Amino acid sequence: MSTLSGAPLRLLTQLRQAIRLHQYSRRTEEAYVGWVRRYVRFSGLRHPSELEGEDVRRFLTALVDQGGVSASTQSQALSALLFLYRQVLGRELGSVALVRPAKPVRLPVVLGREEVRALLAALDGVPRLVGMLMYGSGLRLLEALQLRVKDLDFTTGEVVVRRGKGAKDRITMLAGV
Repeated sequence: MSTLSGAPLRLLTQLRQAIRLHQYSRRTEEAYVGWVRRYVRFSGLRHPSELEGEDVRRFLTALVDQGGVSASTQSQALSALLFLYRQVLGRELGSVALVRPAKPVRLPVVLGREEVRALLAALDGVPRLVGMLMYGSGLRLLEALQLRVKDLDFTTGEVVVRRGKGAKDRITMLAGV
């Protein structure tokens, strides 16, 4: 990629442009840029076009060995680097054999009804309203914070969530008071 003047764009600028072209969220953009920065630093400030799949494998393995990251964090870093190589550098890495961290088996933590009541009772104003919407309608935090009045239909008891996770619209129930 190059600018109108013909000068080459910096790697992270190219990455940001490609992410925006694919309409990824701002949070994904920041995460991917952060992983590419860490990868370049880990590789001795060498440009990723000079590096191979084995360098990516070493970086991802070091995340687990030295950083103690979870499997999902390692997967996010891999996705960022695959995006970089495919969409920005225009080449495939091939298969990257990884040392995956063990996923711990955990039971989900669910609040009981009394705990939810106590939590909501401790909130006032907008935080209380957001908490009630999240609990009663199953909204994620950003979905609840981005709601507009036109997204609430009191007649049918529905909430329209626009551009939720995965930039998808969905309809959920509006919990009774």
